[in-house]
Amino acid sequence: QVELVESGGGSVQPGGSLRLSCVASGDTTASHYMAWFRQAPGKEREGVAGIYYTASSTAYSDSVKGRFTIAKDNSKSTLYLQRDNLKPGETAMYYCAAWGSQHTIPLPHRRMNSSLYTDWGQGTQVTVSS
Repeated sequence: QVELVESGGGSVQPGGSLRLSCVASGDTTASHYMAWFRQAPGKEREGVAGIYYTASSTAYSDSVKGRFTIAKDNSKSTLYLQRDNLKPGETAMYYCAAWGSQHTIPLPHRRMNSSLYTDWGQGTQVTVSS
């Protein structure tokens, strides 16, 4: 059983920045493909960024490319999401997730599919408002 705990959410003005963290149990960040998702009120959960367990590659949704950066520190078992130039429409609950199988790189069309992830954190709320 993988445990994930997000933190770092809060309120920020449009154009501002915020870094989210996700502490994982055991060696999860070193052995699982991991991703960040977000869910706005009344909307479906959408994937925003993912990172290989080897950290050799990252992936982003078109809506955040160039503004968000996913990274991890295996020595701290922590996944990060640096979010810059935030927009008002990006108020949402942000979740980190771990792919169900170890040492597996999901195919590109599967990486942002939330239904294929088996382990989730409780989420951290981010509000973008002036």
